Amino acid sequence: MDDHRQNDNRDTSLPLHARLPVNRCNLPSMILGSLTFQNHPTRLYIDGVDALHGDFFKELDLVEKAEQRAELFKAFMRASFYLDRPNDIGLNKHQRVKRDKADYLRMLRGWLFDSDAKEGAVLKSWVESRFGLLPRNHGGTLNDFNGENYQRYLAARSAGIYNTNAIEAQLDLLYTYAQYELTRRYPSHAHFKLYRGINRIKDHEVLDKPDKNTWVVILNNLNSFTADAERADEFGDQVINAQVPLSKLLYFPGLLPGTLKGEQEYLVIGGIYRVQTTPIHH
Repeated sequence: MDDHRQNDNRDTSLPLHARLPVNRCNLPSMILGSLTFQNHPTRLYIDGVDALHGDFFKELDLVEKAEQRAELFKAFMRASFYLDRPNDIGLNKHQRVKRDKADYLRMLRGWLFDSDAKEGAVLKSWVESRFGLLPRNHGGTLNDFNGENYQRYLAARSAGIYNTNAIEAQLDLLYTYAQYELTRRYPSHAHFKLYRGINRIKDHEVLDKPDKNTWVVILNNLNSFTADAERADEFGDQVINAQVPLSKLLYFPGLLPGTLKGEQEYLVIGGIYRVQTTPIHH
């Protein structure tokens, strides 16, 4: 049996303080945030997306090349949310606070530049709303709803989402398109082995430690990973690796070719994960 499928009966439930009682997808947060889900993932569907946009994905079924599907997706996003015509939805480029460019691509670029900025707060808030997984860190731990860190997170979220054009609905479509592409490109895969550079594993919420290099932790509700262990080495004193369910990927390299320069990050939705740690000797 593969190591990432062992110990299903240990600390599999996501604690109450890390989840909401309700969400907007087909599985409750207690299940999709569990260790069992990491080991035995299934598809996640955000409420309403198929009903509203199912015909678009049927059209994609007829397109053979991924690059052409990506162009169709971007065109569909522009048309659905008037991204090229902000005046038609009341966004005026002469407004004091300019929000006409605050679209799903701006959120991705902002995350890649600084995941603790306001775009990162918007993305974490979207994960919270859709999957019921509470953010655990944003420029500091968020374990106290009355604390300064949490108040700063709320302020960043508000600033990032203010006067935007249905940004959460845009992110719903981005996630659904990513899942469509993953299923089509990797039909036999349930997981990717991905890496993340960290400084101290004990800074995470540790639920279990089955052996010297194996940890069961609660990850932030959205995280950056890479498929390149050497790349992960650049971002910390340790590298963790995890078997990441494809259904927990919001974004992956090559999803939108030529759109985000220099990106090699996978945006991984959190919950409980079994990870392996490897110390790095520079």
